[in-house]
Amino acid sequence: MNTADLCDQHGAGVRILPGDWQWFGARRQFSGPVVTLYALGCNGEIRQLLAQPGAGRVLVIEAGGDPGALLGDRLGALALNNGWAGVLVNGNVRDRRVLAGLDLGILALGSWPQRSHNREGGKVDVPLLLGGVSVEPGDWLYADEDGVLLAREALDPPNR
Repeated sequence: MNTADLCDQHGAGVRILPGDWQWFGARRQFSGPVVTLYALGCNGEIRQLLAQPGAGRVLVIEAGGDPGALLGDRLGALALNNGWAGVLVNGNVRDRRVLAGLDLGILALGSWPQRSHNREGGKVDVPLLLGGVSVEPGDWLYADEDGVLLAREALDPPNR
């Protein structure tokens, strides 16, 4: 499902998530129900979440302005091995070369060589506000090279 066609077919039923998103994973199109995390620069909850069966879900992370990388090679592999469709980080990742080889959708604002703190302190399944757009737990996220969309429920594929 490409995002341009979803916009055409569903109009006001989708929200565009603005941001200067960069691709880091090998999968350049992904979608799934959203799990949210306000990370506050900590990755303890990220590891716990990605260790769970992903079942095609997408983890959306708000870094809280901390520059530390919230996702790297080990957490990326964990997400892939546990069946997550993708991870979107409103912040930074690291280990770009390894992430580029993972068949996982990974979007972030940039990369940073220093990891985030290995401690807990984030909030799981809370509403996030990214670029002025509300991201709710259970929303559906659709991403491809044209952009990132959110919908309150799964969308039917566009009629062609």
